[in-house]
Amino acid sequence: MSNRPLEELRTQLDEINMELLHLLSKRASLVQEIGEVKKRQGVNKFDPEREKKMLDQLVAQNQGPFDNHTVRYLFKQIFKASLDLQIDDQKKDLLVSRKKQATDTMIQLGTTKVGNGTPQIIAGPCSVESEEQVFAVAKVLKEQGVSIMRGGAFKPRTSPYDFQGLGVEGLKILRKAADHYDLQVISEVVSPSDIEMATEFVDVIQIGARNMQNFELLKAAGTVNTPILLKRGLAATIEEFLFAAEYIVSNGNANVMLCERGIRTYEKWTRNTLDISAVPILKNESHLPVFVDVTHSTGRRDILLPCAKAALAAGADGVMLEVHPNPSVALSDAKQQLDIPSFEAFMAGIKQSIDA
Repeated sequence: MSNRPLEELRTQLDEINMELLHLLSKRASLVQEIGEVKKRQGVNKFDPEREKKMLDQLVAQNQGPFDNHTVRYLFKQIFKASLDLQIDDQKKDLLVSRKKQATDTMIQLGTTKVGNGTPQIIAGPCSVESEEQVFAVAKVLKEQGVSIMRGGAFKPRTSPYDFQGLGVEGLKILRKAADHYDLQVISEVVSPSDIEMATEFVDVIQIGARNMQNFELLKAAGTVNTPILLKRGLAATIEEFLFAAEYIVSNGNANVMLCERGIRTYEKWTRNTLDISAVPILKNESHLPVFVDVTHSTGRRDILLPCAKAALAAGADGVMLEVHPNPSVALSDAKQQLDIPSFEAFMAGIKQSIDA
């Protein structure tokens, strides 16, 4: 039993605490240095065999009063904190990160600049169905001052029996209409092997929500110079979304635009739930342009305008929506596409909001 005064014991404990803090900080610095070496060598951050070896050594040297289980637990927490430190350092190095590039990325699409502070509208049919249909939409886009037309030629559908798109023929129709009305074209690609082919017809390649973590597709998108519009996955976190974009940028294509398109929740009154908070978070964390797809996030024509206004107010670089000459006979997403008069009213509301 100790006869030393309580204050003396507490003073000694405080001194040991400071020693431990110094040693932990020294260890953390060493861990960061090891992380840099692993990064250069392409070695995984976590080495389970190395961790087991260190824990076994510590337990073998343990003389109490902590039992072996407690020693393992305490040092596992230290090891986890060290690994988190390496991962945090890796995140700081992301090419898509605002910490890596302070200035906003601006993407030139013909005469249209994306990411320069002027909101852009991307609009067009869900699916390319015919030349007549696409030309009718392209005409009204031109009249409304919209310079970027969307249209699906390759359609990943939930049911294998639903309309899957016209494929290459659909891309040719989009290109023909865009050239006629001096528009830029964006369309989705679902296969890595189609990336190179798509560059012949489109100005922007879209990677849809269901393919956000199709890593081979992301890598292939990084090998071309054509701008990419990457949509957030149905249940993807913002972190996962940015890492998906990193796949593209790290493979050589810096022309990436992010698109929030709603996430799946318990709510049934909208098709998905528009995560409007993702817009300012993405703008804070990344230098890439950010769009919001109000059609797929809501699935409701009656709330497209207020949601678009909210997106622009939150800092989005633009919004995307679907327009069809006759939505009632559309081969896909018939209930959520705007007809042409409704689109004209939508544009009037957007212009009024921007000018206000």
